[in-house]
Amino acid sequence: MVKLSVIVPYFNVRPFITEALRSLRANVTENDEIVFVDDCSTDGTPDAVAAFAPQFRCEVRQIRHEKNSSIGTARNTGLRAASGEYLTFLDGDDWLARDYLPALVAEIDKLGVDFIRTDQVRCTARARTVYRAPIGPRGTVLRPRDLILPDTRSTSVDYPYSWAGLFHRRLYEAGLMAFPEGLHTAEDRPWIWKLHREAESCAAVNQLGYYYRRGVQSSLTQIGDTRQLDFIAAFDQLLRETAEDPEADRLMPKAVRTYCAIITHHLGQIERFEPGVARQLKSMSAAALRRMPQDVLDDTLTSLDHRRAGQLVKLRRRQAPAEAAA
Repeated sequence: MVKLSVIVPYFNVRPFITEALRSLRANVTENDEIVFVDDCSTDGTPDAVAAFAPQFRCEVRQIRHEKNSSIGTARNTGLRAASGEYLTFLDGDDWLARDYLPALVAEIDKLGVDFIRTDQVRCTARARTVYRAPIGPRGTVLRPRDLILPDTRSTSVDYPYSWAGLFHRRLYEAGLMAFPEGLHTAEDRPWIWKLHREAESCAAVNQLGYYYRRGVQSSLTQIGDTRQLDFIAAFDQLLRETAEDPEADRLMPKAVRTYCAIITHHLGQIERFEPGVARQLKSMSAAALRRMPQDVLDDTLTSLDHRRAGQLVKLRRRQAPAEAAA
């Protein structure tokens, strides 16, 4: 069996792909494989990947979507094609430190867990900042469900980055690795929650070597169109699935509080949205608040700071178009 499958989804990242490819060359062995998923790029990125491919020591496959979809859909395509004992991801505009992946494989082999989580280096222009996974114990086998709470502080489910770690194949075979199809943002939120609710074991390790490029102009985080609003569908799914959990009463306050935090985050940056999208954000967020368990939402609002609570209370009272017409 292939030891490690590295899944690299990309869309129009030609200015950055060479750095990603060189870093992969310094990480993969002859026992690994790389699965590139081209989400219908139009800028020559696939040609750059094809030209570089002979430099790898392992098997390389490139799969092309005939129609542009989403990062989650591209990751799912890669997962279906991957055959490794372990699975990991690299976004096409990021890069890795030398020998980072072999170190992760050694760690997960030693610990025997379902998945491991790692810290990251965030890169904006020339700045480099270490960003830690919010998991205290390092190199210790943990129960993922125990890392969801408390709801009042950042926990492991608030660190949703799929590329920040390594995953045993048994998670994919158990149906725990698939991303929601078609979502352009927040697709990793239902994904990380499902992993933490249903996987049996995990660990955080002190291997620092993933370089996450921030502020790329083509990134969806920099674009204020309707794709940004996919976070609502993502969190609606998260709430539905959490409501079906045997410990729903215990976990739902965390899910609702996180949803509220993301809504207020977007409201705080509403000026970057196109005017029509800004209006959609307000109306869709108001409807989302009405769909939440109202008793849990009441408790959440009393525990938030005055500014965020005020925003949400005002939004919650906002009438839906059909209600206003009636």
